[in-house]
Amino acid sequence: MIRCGGPRVRGCVMVGIALSLSGCALKFSQRSSWDIQQLQALSEQLEQVRTLAQLNADEAQRLRDAKASLGQRLASEISSQDVSVGYDERGLVVRVLDHVLFDSGKAALRTDAHTVLDQVAQVLTQEGQHQAVTIEGHTDNQPIVHSHWKDNWELSLARARAVLAHLIQQGVEPSRVSATGFGEYRPVASNATAKGRKQNRRVEIVVLPTRPAKTRGSAEQKSAGPSSYTK
Repeated sequence: MIRCGGPRVRGCVMVGIALSLSGCALKFSQRSSWDIQQLQALSEQLEQVRTLAQLNADEAQRLRDAKASLGQRLASEISSQDVSVGYDERGLVVRVLDHVLFDSGKAALRTDAHTVLDQVAQVLTQEGQHQAVTIEGHTDNQPIVHSHWKDNWELSLARARAVLAHLIQQGVEPSRVSATGFGEYRPVASNATAKGRKQNRRVEIVVLPTRPAKTRGSAEQKSAGPSSYTK
C-alpha cells in the first residue's frame, strides 16, 4: 500500500494524474491550444516533483529558494527568453543563450554578461548554498570558420571556463565548481533551423544536489542523452 502524507501529497497527486493521462488516447489534433498548454504545464510540474522528490527536505527547499531568487533577479532576461531557470534530472539549471554572454565566435565575456552572472553568483553564495556547480558550454553544429578555435568542442569549453572564472571572482567557492564543453553534441533543439541553432548555442549553470550513490549513478546515466527540462 502506498501512503501519501504531509509534503508528499502533491507528489502523489501529480504521479496519479500523470498515470491517468498515460492511459488515455489523447488526440492532440482535436485539442484546443489551451488544453495542450495545460498538459504541458502538468508535465513540467511532474518533472519538478520527480527531481525534488529525490532530495531530502532541506536540500529540496534550498533548490526551490534558489530557483525563486533567480527568477526574481533575472526576470527581464527570462521575459525576453534569453535566460531560463528550470529543473531536469541533474538538478537546478540556469540556461543562458550565448549572445547574452559572448560575441559571435568569442570566449571573452561581454561587459553586459556581468549583470547576469553576478546575479547568479549572488544566489550561489547565499547562506546554505553549498552544492557542487558545473558550467556546461554548448554550441550548434555549424563548423568553425572565422575564428582560431580548432572546433566547437574547444569553443564550448573555453566559454564554460570563462563563466567559471567569473563566478569564482564573484565569491563562489572554487572547490564547488567545474567546467565542461560539449560542443554540438547535446542539442536541445533541431539544428536544421536558425531558431533551433540559437537555442543550442548556450551555457548551462547546473546546481548538482547531493543524492544517495544509487540515485546519483542513475542521474549520470540519464545525462548522456537528452534531458527533460522544465521551468
